[in-house]
Amino acid sequence: MWQNNLKKIIDEKKMYDEEVNSGASPKEISKLVIEAKKKLNVEIPKEYLDVISKINGLEFNGFILYGIDEYLLDNEINQSIYGLLESNQIWYENEGQKKYLFLGESNISWYVYEYKSNAFIELDNPSGTEILKFNNFYEMFNKLLIDATI
Repeated sequence: MWQNNLKKIIDEKKMYDEEVNSGASPKEISKLVIEAKKKLNVEIPKEYLDVISKINGLEFNGFILYGIDEYLLDNEINQSIYGLLESNQIWYENEGQKKYLFLGESNISWYVYEYKSNAFIELDNPSGTEILKFNNFYEMFNKLLIDATI
């Protein structure tokens, strides 16, 4: 389902001669996993890594899916992205936010993975109040895509 909503965004960007990023390579994903463990002491959910292998970050209508930080990339990207590690280092300046892995954001939401409950959650930005809980990352990513195209 999320693939169809992503295709809508890809098609719309093409109308303006813009391209989304292609997926990250296995080597780039491996570098991200290693750096996340080293710099943030976190494991990255496999579903997120699966999506990143198909589209390495996205920014559309104020909705952002973090991608692999540019210094870890071997291949050139089409669209500048917010790096997962760099973004989380910023959010982790608030000690209470270290219970999450921030995967994306919008003007009104954060899209996170909470380690304690193994849950994907949309949080209100800036209060951090839980808005929605999802069964998996794909559901959360699909909502981000739908909201971006409204």
